[in-house]
Order: sequence, then structure tokens, then C-alpha cells
Amino acid sequence: MAAVVTDLITYPVKGCAGVALTESDLTPAGLAHDRAFMVVNDSGVCRTQRKDARLAVIRPEVSWDGGLLTLRAPEAEPLEIEVDVESPRRDVVLFGAPFKAIDQGAEAARWLSDVLGTDCRLVRVPPEHQRVTDGLHPGTSGFADSGALHLLSRASYDDLNARIEAAGQAPVALNRLRPNVVVDGWDAPHTEDSVRTVGIGNTELGFAKLAIRCAVTLVDQASGVRAGPEPLRTLAAYRRQAGGGVALGAKFSVLRSGKLAVGDELAVTAWETTTD
Repeated sequence: MAAVVTDLITYPVKGCAGVALTESDLTPAGLAHDRAFMVVNDSGVCRTQRKDARLAVIRPEVSWDGGLLTLRAPEAEPLEIEVDVESPRRDVVLFGAPFKAIDQGAEAARWLSDVLGTDCRLVRVPPEHQRVTDGLHPGTSGFADSGALHLLSRASYDDLNARIEAAGQAPVALNRLRPNVVVDGWDAPHTEDSVRTVGIGNTELGFAKLAIRCAVTLVDQASGVRAGPEPLRTLAAYRRQAGGGVALGAKFSVLRSGKLAVGDELAVTAWETTTD
């Protein structure tokens, strides 16, 4: 059976809930609107689920043209804002790296501050945003951690949960792993680790690096509450990397933009060699 895309998920606001798609434009920075917005504190430092787990319950929706953003959360009235791409830029910090962003105004700040119970601002990447992400195939992204696309195979996910269940623990939901592209049809777990270039639909992706997993995977995405220690405890037993951390899935850069859709077949055009 050919490997095919079974899930496409974009995360318009970094750290907030994902949006399942049946198809999407693929831009140089990943799926349309992926991590285009970010929640920061008053000093401009990014807020993530590592410390603000309740971000998970905020459900964003971006209009097809990117002009409107709607935010929803339990026990809060929905907020719709017109996206600002013209106001003066402000300094923001993402994992210690400085960037420029556009503040989305006081109304969004009040709404997020009320929902999260701490002072917040909402910012967006400016149109001129130029960020180079590293890896075997360098690329770019909005405010994603370290690459345009996180691709995860169903075989890798199923293998992880089989190991977790064998230890007597409950399996983890797929949304805890926050992939952009889920692929089914590869029999062996971690096949994505060995892909170097792959065509999907009319797009082409290049392997950047393994996806090192963090404490966000410990957060129950439905409740916004940390539920650990899985999956990190199990991953540490068999997926620890020499450079530190544990890996599951892989980060890919966009080599050719286009469209992606659920059901698209993958055509791997280059695999890992011993000289990689």
C-alpha cells in the first residue's frame, strides 16, 4: 500500500489548539497560517504550553484569506478580530531569538489575559518576516519551534502507544504530539527519519532534522492540564538522541510550494545514505 496523508493540522496561534484540514495551501513557511500568530507576555516573550498549558483549550480559526481571526475558549465569548499587518513592528522573543511582530491590539490582549489568567498580547508575523530554520535542508517558518512541517507516521505513533500500553499506561492522543502531516502506509516505525526528499501532491519536502519532543506532549489538549509523564517517559527508553532529548517524527522544509490534501500519496525521491 502506498503511503498517504491521513491528517493535516495547522496551528494558527502557536501553542493553541490545532485545526484539522482536508486540504491546504503549502507555503514556504508550512501549511497556510501555521504559527502565524503567537501569544507573548508584556515584554514580548513567547508563551507556550510548557508553562501556560491552558493555551491548549483556545481554538483559533483564520479566514481563508487570513484577514479575520476568531478565538474561542470554554466559558468565554468568542472573539473576532481583523488581522493587522500594517501597524508598527514590535520586538518579540522566541526561545531566546529576537524577531519582529505586529501587535493585534488591546481587545485580543484583554481576551487572552482573561482566558489564561495572566497578562498577554497577541502578535502576528509581519509580511516581510524572514526566518531561516536549520537542518539538512534549511527552510523558513513563522513562529513554529524549528521548522515548517512536523511529519509523523502512523506506524511511529502506533508503536509508541503499544509500548506505553505494554507498561500498563493509557495511550496518548495523537493531538498531544501536535503533528502537521500524518502519514499512513509505511509498515516500519520511524520510516520518516530516513526520508530525505519527498513529493506530496504538487509539493516537495526536504528532511531537516528529527523532531525533538518537549514537555508540551505531557499536556492533555482537551483540558489544558498537564497529564504526564507519558509519552516522554516511554520515549526516553528507546528514542533518546546522542545530542540530547528524545525524538518522534521529523521536521521538513518546503522545497516546492503548492497544495496538500488528505489522501495525497507520498513519492519518496531520496532516502538517507550512510554519508548523511
